[in-house]
Amino acid sequence: MARSKNNVVTHGLSGKVGDLLVFSQRNGKTFVGKVPKESTKELSEGQKAHRLKFQKAVLYAKSVLNDPAKKELYEEGVDRSKGQTTYNVAVADLLNAPDIESIDLSAYTGNVGDVIRIMVTDDFGVEEVKVKIENGDGSLVEEGNAVNSGVEWIYTATVQNTDLVGDKVTITASDAPANLSEKIENL
Repeated sequence: MARSKNNVVTHGLSGKVGDLLVFSQRNGKTFVGKVPKESTKELSEGQKAHRLKFQKAVLYAKSVLNDPAKKELYEEGVDRSKGQTTYNVAVADLLNAPDIESIDLSAYTGNVGDVIRIMVTDDFGVEEVKVKIENGDGSLVEEGNAVNSGVEWIYTATVQNTDLVGDKVTITASDAPANLSEKIENL
């Protein structure tokens, strides 16, 4: 897509010109491109799912713009030098779930007070990290929320766990639009 600079004829122009050109505005700049052609092919299931997710992202971004507190929060993440808007940042946030980078179980030996360290990243921000510890037979040992230490999330054990054989730890991370990521580690 071409960008028009200081052109008196195209400045502020937006919309379609016949079936040839499309003009759009972003951050006071005029962009020009070819009119996109609609595909006549049937969408695959993956494409349908992606389109639905994008529609949800658009609705989420509109709700952010209508909520002054959320809007202010998202505006802090906008990089105007890259042409971003609050709307763009909110759409991207819904499209990208948190990423559970690592789970450090080295300090967990089954004792009360042992810690589990979790590294979670997100394009905008992680809201909550939950930890669930289960015995090998599937029975629940304990579960709760990890605490954000600024760099990582830390969960402190509150229940004595005498037999770690076959136990598993499930980490669930969520962000503002309620995207969930889950990762399971065996002890």
